[in-house]
Amino acid sequence: MSTSTKPFLKWPGGKYRLIDRINKRLDSGKRLVEPFVGSGAVFLNTNYDRYLLADTNPDLINLYNQLKQDGQTFIDYCHTFFTPENNSESIFYAFRKQFNSTKDIKLKSALFIYLNRHCYNGLCRYNASNEFNSPFGRYKKPYFPEKEMQYFHQEAKKAKFIHACFKDTMKKVKTGDIVYCDPPYAPLSKTAYFTDYFSGGFGWAEQIELAKWATKLSKRGIPVIISNHDTDNTRTLYKDAGAKTEGFQVRRTISCNVNKRNKIGEILAVFQPS
Repeated sequence: MSTSTKPFLKWPGGKYRLIDRINKRLDSGKRLVEPFVGSGAVFLNTNYDRYLLADTNPDLINLYNQLKQDGQTFIDYCHTFFTPENNSESIFYAFRKQFNSTKDIKLKSALFIYLNRHCYNGLCRYNASNEFNSPFGRYKKPYFPEKEMQYFHQEAKKAKFIHACFKDTMKKVKTGDIVYCDPPYAPLSKTAYFTDYFSGGFGWAEQIELAKWATKLSKRGIPVIISNHDTDNTRTLYKDAGAKTEGFQVRRTISCNVNKRNKIGEILAVFQPS
């Protein structure tokens, strides 16, 4: 049985359940670079000397830096939002409105955790105005992840968190690094396109650009791994870019209909140094 460490954030599409499979593909090295850190599941379940962890969501990066800096003091502050009184629809939407308007990084970071644990399925979704707009989740007693936050704080001492797009992050990669990419996935169908994680979207042009970067880095002796949906398009893209691919099935966790949470195909594309 896996003894993987769970992230403190709920994160649809997070790699916690796949960590053993991903670890088998990760090479040894000094530093792991993740241009799409998300919940940090891979970071938390590997043991490199250093980490460069990036994301396009500034709220996420600010939260990670706040937790890295203030540790237990910040954890205790976040805990104060987890009360029975605050587990109501009206309070949730009041806090969501405050989250979208405040300039106070500490408060916004604490509210991020509150919203993540009280919203529907932990869905991190923003509208066109970059306002968090996930709906209330109606949970009996949302879990406060104190132990998970404490573990993250300890591990974060080895990490640098930056707000950056994948291209800017790839430019910082050096010889001796290993790169793991978990980008927004290519759609399984035309109606499944979900690009509103944060502003800008991530379309097919970005999938192609990411594969080009992976090829470029592998030719410099740097291994790169990319996760994605297993589709004809992604298989062709990665094969043409020179990667070896591994397909497998995972269970969907985000569908509104529990009966539709069936298994879907995912792929790992491994770009080995040439």
